[in-house]
Amino acid sequence: MTAGKHFDEAAVSILQDIILHRRDVRGNRFLSTPLEDQVVDQLLSAALHAPSVGFSQPWEFVLIRDTTVKQRIKASFNEENEKALPSFSGEKQTDYVKLKLEGIMEAPLNIAVFYKPAGKPVLGQTSMEEAGLYSVVCAVQNMWLMARALNVGIGWVSILDAEKVKRILHAPPENRLVAYLCAGYTDGFYTQPELELLQWEKRKMKEAVIFKDGYTPALPVIP
Repeated sequence: MTAGKHFDEAAVSILQDIILHRRDVRGNRFLSTPLEDQVVDQLLSAALHAPSVGFSQPWEFVLIRDTTVKQRIKASFNEENEKALPSFSGEKQTDYVKLKLEGIMEAPLNIAVFYKPAGKPVLGQTSMEEAGLYSVVCAVQNMWLMARALNVGIGWVSILDAEKVKRILHAPPENRLVAYLCAGYTDGFYTQPELELLQWEKRKMKEAVIFKDGYTPALPVIP
């Protein structure tokens, strides 16, 4: 076995910056400038080098630039967005209406990311079948970080009917839609996540989500 590459503190600092400044980009921030083929290749290469359970590489990517296809996907978003509105009430519902939650038409490139089951036993996936899906999410994260390093915006659209998207894209029946991404150059990146700036949610503190050697046992009930 040959020795792997060793990184210095400068590389660590750059990676930390990329992680801290990654953002979900909405449609009102995308520019119409097409992404160069070389840039798209860099995004996909990053995805293809993600870790995967049993080295199964269970991902497939559909690149979408056609306006008609985008319009059909956008229609699915509009339907699902209307369904989601009653889930919120009061000020939350008012704020929800104001949010621009996708960039399907504005982004020059859409990328549908699918999980394709292996159809055979996969090392490491025999107990936790969902590890295959998690592998695809790792590929999405790799792509997102590479995009940020290239100053390219990516927005993940989850308000969609996955089965309708599959039909629109003629996906094989066994494939599962994991992510629908909007990608393109942007007029700028927020200093904080947009929903944090809008106070939709507060950032969780580290102390609230990290436990040592298991969760704290419940206190005994005193009769």
